[in-house]
Amino acid sequence: MAESQTQVKERAREVVSRLKREYPNSTCSLNYSSKHELLVATILSAQCTDERVNKTTSALFKKYKSPQDFAYANPDELSQDIRSCGYHNQKARSIQGASLRISEDYRGNVPDSLSELVKLPGVGRKTANCVLGECFGKPAVVIDTHMVRLMNLLGFTTTRKPEKIERELMEIFNQEDWVMLTHMIIDHGRAVCIARRPQCRNCVLSDLCPAANVH
Repeated sequence: MAESQTQVKERAREVVSRLKREYPNSTCSLNYSSKHELLVATILSAQCTDERVNKTTSALFKKYKSPQDFAYANPDELSQDIRSCGYHNQKARSIQGASLRISEDYRGNVPDSLSELVKLPGVGRKTANCVLGECFGKPAVVIDTHMVRLMNLLGFTTTRKPEKIERELMEIFNQEDWVMLTHMIIDHGRAVCIARRPQCRNCVLSDLCPAANVH
């Protein structure tokens, strides 16, 4: 029998409660020291591991210290500086375009609204929500590959479309848990619910997960 919306929300609350006990120190796994650095790091993280991004940005953020540095950099040089993150030409254009808009239209300050952020070149909802939640303390749900996969396994969505998943999760989970939820799901996806070899027997959510393979 299908769950009622009340039952879904109760299960969601229990999922959050257990994940908080399991991953009490869950935080953003991208290294940054400013709003603009997080924006850059998140753009770089598309189809690239956070570990690889952090290795790249440790040198990158020493070389380019401000939005203006990125905005007026040599495009070919910037592209080579981020080459290891993949899609380096496209990402360099996005970073440079966004940095230029921030420098010229926002006096070097990253805007603090979803509508303004997604107008920046190369900035989609994932990047915008990441910056809003992390840097501005605004309730935001970041949908990355871990969230897509685990939320489908947990039966909180049946789609792979990030924007639809975002809307559905905002209805199910308490607003104060949105930012932390993404971090905990990423940690859980890396440690236990690993793609192609999930460790259901060691999972604190197995009895709450319709996809759990526990006999």
